[in-house]
Amino acid sequence: MTITKDQHKLLLRFQKQEITGSIVYGKLAGRQKNPHNSKILNQIAQDENRHYEIYKKITGKDVSPNRFQIMKYTLISILLGPTFSFKLMERNEADDQKLYEQLSHIPEIPLIIVDEEKHEHQLINMLNENKLNYMGSVVLGLNDALVELTGALAGLTFALQNPPLIALTGSITGIAAAFSMAASEYLSTKSEKNDKHAVTASIYTGIAYLFTVIVLILPFLLLKNVFLSLGLTLLSAIGIIAAFNYYYSVVKDERFTRRFSEMVLLSMGVALLSFIVGLILRKYFHIDV
Repeated sequence: MTITKDQHKLLLRFQKQEITGSIVYGKLAGRQKNPHNSKILNQIAQDENRHYEIYKKITGKDVSPNRFQIMKYTLISILLGPTFSFKLMERNEADDQKLYEQLSHIPEIPLIIVDEEKHEHQLINMLNENKLNYMGSVVLGLNDALVELTGALAGLTFALQNPPLIALTGSITGIAAAFSMAASEYLSTKSEKNDKHAVTASIYTGIAYLFTVIVLILPFLLLKNVFLSLGLTLLSAIGIIAAFNYYYSVVKDERFTRRFSEMVLLSMGVALLSFIVGLILRKYFHIDV
């Protein structure tokens, strides 16, 4: 079996990835309170270490793990949850799939590919992360806040043209709507037969709504130019949509572009209509604040 210099470098690269992944999965398995999740992650860590040993026999070398990657994925797991961290690792590894073709003549490589494509993916999908069960509640809070509040702030911008007054009115509107949405989610979840707790679902919805309210109102509190404030609010809304949909697309294995485009068009469309309504009402009622 002949291995070229470039193929040898590629083997060492994959070998480094495997030992790095083994350490990441092993470290985070120890942080899990759920025995089911801990068992799955330990199994994946063992598989990654087994792959490392296979590569080691082929290359004849030991390689050190990527300490930065270990720190990075550990921190991401702590902040955003293990499922996001692991699926992000899996997605990055998937980008290397074409490179495996260069090594397909090595008998051991097809076996590793099978593990990478199927076994580990299936195991990660078996993880039971409680907060992901409430993803729908978070979506509800974010969607409603983005659509309703961007529209309200756009309308208030032309109707009032006073940043502090817009911030005050928007805050009252947003906070009241957050409590209303949380109460509605509580009643909705309570009437459904599923594993979600009504109180927890309402809290997720309310927090998501309030977080969005704070981010969207902030420019009107910090800036004196009302139209610049509105512009930053709309950019903040797009940023929230992008960040959330990226997270959602990773953990749910869905396409980012479609959901992102739909939410942006909906939120910005409502904001534009509300802006026009605010202009019309200001002129119709002869309001000058």
